[in-house]
Parts: sequence; C-alpha cells; structure tokens
Amino acid sequence: MEYLSQLLTLSGIVLLACISPGPDFVAVTSNALNDRRSGTFVGLGIACAVVVWATLAILGFGLLIKELFWLYETIRLVGAAYLIYLGARMLITSFRSRNRELRVGRASRVSGLQAWRQGFIVGITNPKTATFFATLFVTVLPVGAPTWVYVSMVALVGLITAGWLGILAAFFSVGRVRSVYMRVSRGVDALMGAALVGLGIRLASSR
Repeated sequence: MEYLSQLLTLSGIVLLACISPGPDFVAVTSNALNDRRSGTFVGLGIACAVVVWATLAILGFGLLIKELFWLYETIRLVGAAYLIYLGARMLITSFRSRNRELRVGRASRVSGLQAWRQGFIVGITNPKTATFFATLFVTVLPVGAPTWVYVSMVALVGLITAGWLGILAAFFSVGRVRSVYMRVSRGVDALMGAALVGLGIRLASSR
C-alpha cells in the first residue's frame, strides 16, 4: 500500500509535467492539425524517448548526466538546434506556401516512422527530462524499493505521456478545430514555428 501511494504521487507529478506547455505540445499539435496520424506518431515517439530517460534515471544515468557537464551541454545544444530547425522550417513553409491544399498533401504523406522519429528526437534531446526523473525518483521513491515498483513507474510514465499526447493529437485533429485552422493556417503555422524557435533558443540559453 505504501508503494501504491508513492506511485500515485509520481503519476500525478508526471501528468502535471506533461500538461505543462513545451516542445512536446507544439510538436504534437502542429502535426495533428495537418494529420491526426502524424500527431499520434509524434506523441508516441516522444513517449518512447521519455521511457528511455526514465529508465536511464533509474539506472543512475540521470544523476550522472547532471555531473558530466560536457555531456549535458552536448545533448542540450543538439536539442535546441533541432527545435530551431523544426521551427524555422515551419516558418519558411508558412510564408512560402499560399496553396493550403498542397501543404496538407505534403503533410499527409509523412510516414508514421518519420513522425515517430521526429517525436523521439524532440524527446531524447532534452536532457532536462533526465535530470527531472533522476531528482523525482530519488526524492519520492524509497531506497531499496522492489524491482516491480521501478518497472511499474517506467510503464506509468510511458502510458501517461502517450495518453496525454494522444488526447492532444485527437483534439487538434477534430474536424471543427481543423476547419478553423484551415482559415488561419498561415498565421497558426507561423506562430507554432516561432514558438519552436523560441523554445529552442530558451533551451540553448538555459543552464
């Protein structure tokens, strides 16, 4: 019963972290507005990356990465560069493409693997996720907890992340939401692109 309470506490904290807007939110919603399938696969890619970070945190890598400054900085700068690249690409597309139907056609041809890979890269190049889980697990989970507790926590992290991002993908791909988006697509794409660039710059300048 003691471990169940701690798992519930950790699950609540993870859910709040997922809900907090950030690169994950922008990556999923920007894809879901074009194609629900793409948004869903981006979310699954992010969830897989989060599971990797949670597993590494349990194995002690999360604490290690906090101490290895060069490794943390390398991952952080790669992640920032990728977010800026995604944002810049969206900005260029929003200004160059006047025919929305052509843009939708291009977006719908993105394979599930490509969308998953985009999400995975967004998630795996954020070292703050590793330090978040390392700090969270050390703070909340008791020392010497049985293996099933750690396995359950990693599974819950993956399910919560995939579930929340899946909900976002479903909502932003609803016909009415997309119809509104179609009317203001260039402005929304420009806003999403600027948000990704801003998040990338923020990640690059943070310590």
